[in-house]
Amino acid sequence: MKRALSGVAIVLLTGALTITLNAQTTTPVHPGAGGSPHVRTDWTVGGAHISIEYGRPFLKGRAESEVMPPGQPWRTGADEATTLTTDQPLVFGRLTVPAGTYTLYAVPGESVWQLIVSKSTGQWGIPYPEGQDLGRVPMITAKLKTPVEQLTISIDPTLSRYSEENGGMLIIEWGATSASTIFEVGH
Repeated sequence: MKRALSGVAIVLLTGALTITLNAQTTTPVHPGAGGSPHVRTDWTVGGAHISIEYGRPFLKGRAESEVMPPGQPWRTGADEATTLTTDQPLVFGRLTVPAGTYTLYAVPGESVWQLIVSKSTGQWGIPYPEGQDLGRVPMITAKLKTPVEQLTISIDPTLSRYSEENGGMLIIEWGATSASTIFEVGH
């Protein structure tokens, strides 16, 4: 009986992991001029098709404060500006992001970051386009047990106060820092 239950548990866990992994696809875009590969990662959350395209720099022994300057807008990637594309409205707290393409920036802080959603698109990651914000939302930070050498931006539909069917969490990880904010798919 115990073996049968263990077998069922393994099958269910494997199925859950497969569903989670299948919900995300990552496609290389180009190698990047400065050695930071560029990728496009796609998810389907609550019927919305969400894509983030960004350069994935390596920390290479640099201090986090050097590459993610506290209190200053950061391009949240390398080279070209990081873009978020969605075919459904997304609601981050009080900020509604209509269907379309936007540029993501962040303002790192000690315990809270700000995610900036910019209406300006198609530019290099710097300088930050002042006056083009669609809006800003707070991101909660945490220290990672295992540092992340290469910048990673992800969406996890299982880490939300909403069900997997209509929301998720946007997560930025680099070095020992993780910054995250929840969102809901608007209809």
